[in-house]
Amino acid sequence: MQKLLVFQSLWGMERLRSEERELRLEEKVERIAAAGFDGVTDHFYDRHHVAPLMTLLRRHKLGIEGQAFPRNVEELAPALEMAAEFGCHHITVQPDICPMTVSDCLPILEGWHRSAERAGVPVYIETHRGRMTNDLLFTMALMDAFPLLRFTADLSHYVVAREISPPVRNDIAAMIDRILGRAWALHGRVAGPHQVQLELSFPQHQDWFRQFQTWWAAGFRSWRQRAGADDTLTFTCELGPAPYAITAEDGRDQTDRWAEALTLRETALALWAS
Repeated sequence: MQKLLVFQSLWGMERLRSEERELRLEEKVERIAAAGFDGVTDHFYDRHHVAPLMTLLRRHKLGIEGQAFPRNVEELAPALEMAAEFGCHHITVQPDICPMTVSDCLPILEGWHRSAERAGVPVYIETHRGRMTNDLLFTMALMDAFPLLRFTADLSHYVVAREISPPVRNDIAAMIDRILGRAWALHGRVAGPHQVQLELSFPQHQDWFRQFQTWWAAGFRSWRQRAGADDTLTFTCELGPAPYAITAEDGRDQTDRWAEALTLRETALALWAS
């Protein structure tokens, strides 16, 4: 049976407003497990970090979405090697390079695809500002040129980068639908046209929260039509610390990001169930 796995970003556990001190890694993992998350999302290229993290995750029976930031084909190799060794739901790649043309991107994407197939590890490209997929229109061209492209869809970046305002224009909606049609994992965050991460509990942000829920539900439906009968989809609650989080005069988050991560988890599960 197809299943949704809801992960929590370990980056999102940094500098929580509700904590007087920075939590140790062990405490973060324990809290994530106790809250009912299925796993975590974290960097997956440094063995000194990955090995002890995987020990903790196995202890708590949690999975992982690994993140890598390669600038060329070869730099993805350490993440693939460790994913094959330790086990990993998939690797999400933020391509830390922004070629000017689609033709310059293709050798890199093709190389990552071949490497992933050899390693037997799913690799998805994240839709993200400041990366190869920075621009929505350019990403449309990438999809046309490389039909094997699979995404980890984080739509917050396109809402900001293209200053998308409600009501969402039909042409923009069609492009978002194309992204969701190639999404094999999702990252959850709510953005507006001028901020990448809005507070979920503020009343002035509820229209955008509802819009993102509509997109996430569409992504779930699309994936369920494409995926195998026993496949699993990951949705990562990824509410990052400042400068992603908007801060008050004292430099601290305006809301409790951990509480909002729990809200995101319940929202994703409800959308999946419906």
